[in-house]
Amino acid sequence: MVVVVALVAWGLQLMQSASDKQEFSLMLAGCLVCSAAAGLATVMMITLTGPDAPLVHVLQAGAQAIDEPQW
Repeated sequence: MVVVVALVAWGLQLMQSASDKQEFSLMLAGCLVCSAAAGLATVMMITLTGPDAPLVHVLQAGAQAIDEPQW
């Protein structure tokens, strides 16, 4: 999550610099960096909450351990 926030901050800094210098290429670079951050955040959310996510398997294993009787 820290990487996503850092990418967004960097992208916004590039866009501010582009606005100050009136350069289209910096504005485009800032947009690309921000879109990469959004893509990374989307992949992280899918990875952590999808049907085959490691977090889901850990929660299911814990639920099964609680449901099984201890003889």
